[in-house]
Amino acid sequence: MIRMAVEGCRRNGTHSGLCDPAPSDYPDMAEYLVEIGIDSISINPDTVIKTIRSLLELKGRLGRGSRAEKTAAALA
Repeated sequence: MIRMAVEGCRRNGTHSGLCDPAPSDYPDMAEYLVEIGIDSISINPDTVIKTIRSLLELKGRLGRGSRAEKTAAALA
């Protein structure tokens, strides 16, 4: 269902995001959301750095990411 919602948003030019603790509690969920192309996710403050590093690495493997994200990854 989440994949269908994200694809529908993309198809209709609408922002897709998830506000839920799941991406913080379950790193695989955060990776899945990035893989399907979600625009934004919320994460808990205690997992910000760990989650961002993990997702930047994933986006690098997927060949995605903005110049700013690549710069941030290089500085980390």
